[in-house]
Amino acid sequence: MIFNKFQDLSLSYLGMGTMRLPHGENHDDVDIPAVKEMVAHAMAKGVNYYDTAWGYHNGNSEKAMGEVLSEYPRDSFYLATKFPGYDLNNMGKVEEIFEEQLRRLKVDYFDFYLIHNVCELNIEQYLDPKYRTYEYLMEQKKNGRIRHLGFSVHGNIETTKRFLDAYGKDMEFGQIQLNWLDYDFQNAKAKVELLNSMNIPIWVMEPLRGGSLSGMAPQYEEKLRAFRPECTPTEWAFRFLQSIPGVTVVLSGMSNFEQIRENIVTFEETKPLGEAEMAALLAIAKEMTSKNTQPCTACRYCTSHCPQELNIPWLIELYNEHIYSGGGFLAPMALDALDESKKPSACLGCQACEAVCPQQIKISEVMADFVTKL
Repeated sequence: MIFNKFQDLSLSYLGMGTMRLPHGENHDDVDIPAVKEMVAHAMAKGVNYYDTAWGYHNGNSEKAMGEVLSEYPRDSFYLATKFPGYDLNNMGKVEEIFEEQLRRLKVDYFDFYLIHNVCELNIEQYLDPKYRTYEYLMEQKKNGRIRHLGFSVHGNIETTKRFLDAYGKDMEFGQIQLNWLDYDFQNAKAKVELLNSMNIPIWVMEPLRGGSLSGMAPQYEEKLRAFRPECTPTEWAFRFLQSIPGVTVVLSGMSNFEQIRENIVTFEETKPLGEAEMAALLAIAKEMTSKNTQPCTACRYCTSHCPQELNIPWLIELYNEHIYSGGGFLAPMALDALDESKKPSACLGCQACEAVCPQQIKISEVMADFVTKL
């Protein structure tokens, strides 16, 4: 196992994510014996970082990891969990939730704790001192019940900057969705550059985009095989991350023993991509994400002509993500934070924006289609 330095710690490059644990017919029914087998192998091979969260498996991920990890010496692993701000009903409950997480996980401190899923839906509440989220967590850090405080973000770059403008001086690490497909598609590159500019180490989530990057169309695999004949799509995804400056921990939500075994083998050595390999992989990403999506370049000519003052480039960005992913939570979550007057449904269909669009995007049709897909 490769290890990376983080302050005075040595962290396994690969961390075990627990959002997709093995389970029975019911997703919430975590298969404890299977998890024990996976953790035993991970521990034996040097994995020392274990990541869970309040809502994973409807709370049973934390309970399962508390049961499994309690069999190991507390100083033999680093444990991370998160405050569930993705649900606005949890705002104002930080103390209650934190104490319950300690009970679930059977520990008296967390090595790493995250302000979770910073996004457009919750940024105002995270920044509002009346909820005491930041204040309480800083108190727990002072008391030693949080050793290292960080954040995870699914919001756009502007939301990320707002959060870091307020709390960046106290954020010891930042967890972002980063993979070769989203490097440009979701502008993860900008978040990498932002965190690197602030000297905030990067934790990676969704390195395989929910497993979708573990497979690839034959024509794309053939292109990559010319560079590394022996490299699987999964390995390409991890080698990409080994090529990104600032990446310290890569979290993979592994669902069975074979996945954890294969991923650990990959992280026994570092083989970053060369310039030509990186260019080939990102070209494939562009080709894949251009199908059925809109070629918006965010020039913003449209916004100055919109009588509704819609943030059209951002709405198209969300539309593209929703189309490519076949749904998902990102677009609905972001749109829920908007006033009705700023949502796609507010488009008048006047086509004033289309008259100045250099890409000749039929924006009014895109907005109407977006409404039908939500």
